[in-house]
Amino acid sequence: MPLFAKKDETKVDYSRLPQHIAIIMDGNGRWAKGRGLPRTAGHAAGAETFRTIATYCREIGIKYLTVYAFSTENWKRPMAEVSAIMGLLKKYLMEAIRDMEKEKVRFVFFGDLTPLPAELRELAEETQARSAVYEGCQVNICLNYGGRDEILRAARALAAECAEGKRSPEELTEEDVSNCLWSAGIPDPDLVIRPSGEERISNFLLWQSAYAEYYFTDVCWPDFDKEELRKALAAYQSRSRRFGGV
Repeated sequence: MPLFAKKDETKVDYSRLPQHIAIIMDGNGRWAKGRGLPRTAGHAAGAETFRTIATYCREIGIKYLTVYAFSTENWKRPMAEVSAIMGLLKKYLMEAIRDMEKEKVRFVFFGDLTPLPAELRELAEETQARSAVYEGCQVNICLNYGGRDEILRAARALAAECAEGKRSPEELTEEDVSNCLWSAGIPDPDLVIRPSGEERISNFLLWQSAYAEYYFTDVCWPDFDKEELRKALAAYQSRSRRFGGV
């Protein structure tokens, strides 16, 4: 990979890439509405964007990519839309299983998979198990995920261990909490990207993103292409990360 991108592309120093990028894949519905299409068409277009961006991250050497696919709050959406999203996830996972020997991408799921349709849950579990042998890019898919729910589950697990005498509350550390999260063992995100013009966290990686850099853009997710990712990477590289220091 050259030091800088090709001519007429946003310049990115590929020797200083973030280790972990997280993306709130937002704006599918607005993208569809602006084109007079049903919201389901926006989700279908967004799924293709996810495929493109995940492949590009693997190609340029991003080690971890975490995407917000379906939140604990998304169940409130119309049933037809929820069903369409589940169908797209099923299609993607079936293709991932088919192509994983070629792509060599490891898939990990953050969230409670229990409420998902049985076939989708089994596909997710199979994808994660079969891809565990790969050591390249890791794609973390947040599915039925909520940041508060994740922290609450960690608190309950630690409280139970304290009640059983296995731990002392006074000795608990941030590392203990991190080890009880869905993301245990995975570095915190360096860069969190949110397309669509919204500028809020939306219950995404609340603990893990404590020192992440945020990048917001008005571009809706279906239109978020490689060049838009390069813009986000260039913005990230222009910032000074001090982690509370000077």
